[in-house]
Amino acid sequence: MFQPKIPTMPQPSGLVTPPAVVQPTTITPGTTAPAPAADPVPSRPLVKLTPGIAVALVGAGTAVVLVVGTVLVSLLLAVAVTSARVAVCAVVLRSLIASDAKRR
Repeated sequence: MFQPKIPTMPQPSGLVTPPAVVQPTTITPGTTAPAPAADPVPSRPLVKLTPGIAVALVGAGTAVVLVVGTVLVSLLLAVAVTSARVAVCAVVLRSLIASDAKRR
């Protein structure tokens, strides 16, 4: 029951054809492809950094930093307030349990 049963390979029946022989072919050199042309000059002008654009970029970056900082500080404040409330609740429950134990 626990011994593996190895399947036996069945013997081929009928005529077996031999594999076809592939004859090598010769490659004749053709015409060579022309060299690729140089890249064309881009039709649109490049963006130039003017002082006005630089000031706008600095202002936008500053605004993003301030907004992200405000969000992170508010999240930290929410966690701090929640942990303080949980600590106060724990102290009150501990006091109630201790006073209940003294009455008995």
